Amino acid sequence: MESSAAMDVEEQPSPNSTNVKRFGLKNSIQTNFGDDYVFQIVPKDDWSAMAVSLSTSAVKLYSPMAGQYFGECKGHTATINQILFSGPSHHQVLCSCSSDGTIRAWDTRTFQQVSCINAGSSQEVFSFCLGGTSGNLVAAGCKSQILFWDWRNMKQIACLEDSHVDDVTQVHFVPNEQGKLISASVDGLICTFDTTGDINDDDHLESVINMGTSIAKVGIFGESYQKLWCLTHIETLGIWNWKDGRNEGNFSDARTLASESWNLDHVDYFIDCHYYRESEKLWVIGGTNGGTMGYFPVNYKGVATIGGAEAILEGGHTGVIRSVLPMSKIHSNSPSQGIFGWSGGEDGQLCCWLSDDSSESNRSWISSTLIMRPEKARKKNRHQPY
Repeated sequence: MESSAAMDVEEQPSPNSTNVKRFGLKNSIQTNFGDDYVFQIVPKDDWSAMAVSLSTSAVKLYSPMAGQYFGECKGHTATINQILFSGPSHHQVLCSCSSDGTIRAWDTRTFQQVSCINAGSSQEVFSFCLGGTSGNLVAAGCKSQILFWDWRNMKQIACLEDSHVDDVTQVHFVPNEQGKLISASVDGLICTFDTTGDINDDDHLESVINMGTSIAKVGIFGESYQKLWCLTHIETLGIWNWKDGRNEGNFSDARTLASESWNLDHVDYFIDCHYYRESEKLWVIGGTNGGTMGYFPVNYKGVATIGGAEAILEGGHTGVIRSVLPMSKIHSNSPSQGIFGWSGGEDGQLCCWLSDDSSESNRSWISSTLIMRPEKARKKNRHQPY
């Protein structure tokens, strides 16, 4: 069941900058009740839906504009590690990978599984991506291997097992060079591969970057997609040029720098990085254990610095935030209808944040199509402080 609550949006003065904006809560959706987490939020290409992975091993779909609940995809038997829509050629297909060793494809119109790749009963699939020069290559990061399948016939065509020695946490095809694959691992290495022809470790490993510590997440950005941001499991941040292996920013004290850039609680962790291509601007998004998050600009040109928070979102979450989906004109050209973005966390909440310049800023909002929590269940939480 889903429940929602609405609040008026209130823009507050900056704690230490005239440019900072605070965003009030527009709407929140309780995805489940109990101790369930929201892991990841990803949008469909046309923004008609967003998929939300949960610790219940299910994926739920909602409207990012109205918050309407569409349905759920169920079938995984262990933690879902990544979800993504397969692209414009198959815009109704949602894909997911799991620690149950599978990559599954779902028809988002029927919420039914339409295909499944099985990496093996002893495998865990931590990450995956779709691409290659043909557009039909599936790459998956597993325990210490990168496996490849042909999406058309689901047959495994290659296995790279000598480049990493620990769990492969990330795999990404480079957007403008689909033959290039970038992987990252708990072993601290970021590897670049050429995936054209017969893929193997000896001939297709092109370069290696050593981050020096376990890597949680990487992203490819820049005008020609030649740069990488890298977040580690010990909350450090690195900026690299993957083409020449040059380090352009090493923030071993990233949490301290971010914490000093606002007057709120200490930044406990980093959620993600977001890059806005038109202004060539990169933000690292930091969060507190109490559920507040801030967008901190990262300067990687010249002297590497983390600047003062330019957006602060608070009052929605009560625990650790796991995922952020930006929608506003600050970060994308999507038709956001005044919505700054969505976030999800360990409190099981999906929170929708309203842009400060929206005409809806004085109007509370609840979608009439949301499935509401029963009255009996609502009363159970009355012991919580107001």
